[in-house]
Order: sequence, then C-alpha cells, then structure tokens
Amino acid sequence: MPLRSTARTNLVDLVIEQMEGLIAGGEWPVGTKIPAEPVLVEQLDVGRNTVREAVRALVHTGMLEPRQGDGTYVRASSGFGAAVQRRLRRAGDLETFEVRASLERDAARYAALRRTDEDLAALRAALAERDRAWRGGDLPAFIDADLDFHRTIAAAAHNGVLADLYDHLSDALRATLQSVVGAPVPDSVRNQYDAHEAIVDAIEAGDAEAAERAALAHLSEGMAALRDGAGPDRTEEDPR
Repeated sequence: MPLRSTARTNLVDLVIEQMEGLIAGGEWPVGTKIPAEPVLVEQLDVGRNTVREAVRALVHTGMLEPRQGDGTYVRASSGFGAAVQRRLRRAGDLETFEVRASLERDAARYAALRRTDEDLAALRAALAERDRAWRGGDLPAFIDADLDFHRTIAAAAHNGVLADLYDHLSDALRATLQSVVGAPVPDSVRNQYDAHEAIVDAIEAGDAEAAERAALAHLSEGMAALRDGAGPDRTEEDPR
C-alpha cells in the first residue's frame, strides 16, 4: 500500500506516524527491509531530509535498524516493544523465564475465563503443530511452535496489553527456550507435552485455577533446568 502524500506543516511527525502505522499494521513486518530512501521520497512527496529525520527518529526508538551497505530493517513493531527488547537483551535467561512465568500464569487463568470456541480450536491446532515439530526432530520449528502456542493462549485471554507484552518477549524467549531445549535433561522436561495439554484441557473446562496450576507446573520444570545450568546465562556484558 503506498504511503499517503503529506502536505501539512509538521512533515517529519506525519512521516513518522505513517511509518509507525505501516509497521504496526504489518505492511512492514518485523525483520523486513523498508523501502529505500529515494522510494520513500517519491511516495511521500517530501524532501530527502524529512525522510532522513523520520527514519533517524525511528532508529532512535529502536523500531528501525540500519545495516551498513544493506538498508534499514524493521526491528520492533512499536516503540514500547523496542524498549522491552532492549531491556531483555541485558537480562539473564532465568530472569526472562521468571517474567514469562508471571505472564503465562495470568494468561492461562484469563483464557480459561474468556476463551471462545474459536480460541479453543486455535489452541488445539497450535498444540498439534508443536507436537508434530517435536516428533519430527525439528528443534527450531519446535521452538517456533511452542512460542506460537503460548501466544495463542495470550490471545485467548482477550487482554490486548498482556498479548502485546508476551509478543514483545518472544525474541528473548526464543534464546531462553534454546537453553532449555538444549539442556541435558529428560525429553519429558524438554517437550512437556502432557503439561501443555493439561493447560488446554483446563482452559476448555473453564477452570481458571487448574489452568494457572498447569501453567505453573510446566514453567517450574523449565526454571529448574535453567537453575541447574541449562546453557550460558546472558548478562549485560554478554548481551547475545
């Protein structure tokens, strides 16, 4: 979708607003390269300096990332998300997992109280995809499927702020999950299929207490694996 032409006085702010809208709306997804400067100049019908200032402002917030000789890429879907990701890059795996535990306990509880039939179908599908990836021995796909499963629970909680927070945690969670999945622990701890199925069963039953207990049970195993040395912990000096 082409950018709207701007002819009002505060052009830089308008360009920033439009770029933020394209990012938040998914037309410039996280991880993709934005159009080159000459293309943006033509689409916006503004000067090169205006485009540069707008891009520079979004780089400063952390939403955009310039890559020498390659272009500018979308790094986060919002300024808030960029701030969260910057902080998490300085956190240890265990710290990140503890934050995850807090969010997932509440997500499971609220999902049990608020889920729709469509939410439940999405959860069953996400659980099945997670299991397929595990059985296929594709660990990167398994981690992706696990994150998607928990995002689906967060969505079923029908709290937009909670869902956004969990989504912004995803990059840090991916590194943490790699530590847990790669740990020298039994497959039952790395996979935790029964524990994940118990969460869905409790959500389906509308049992908020059982959903919270099931979420805590599987998270406790993961935190124990990290405390026992599941891979190097990240520090501010080693931000990974």
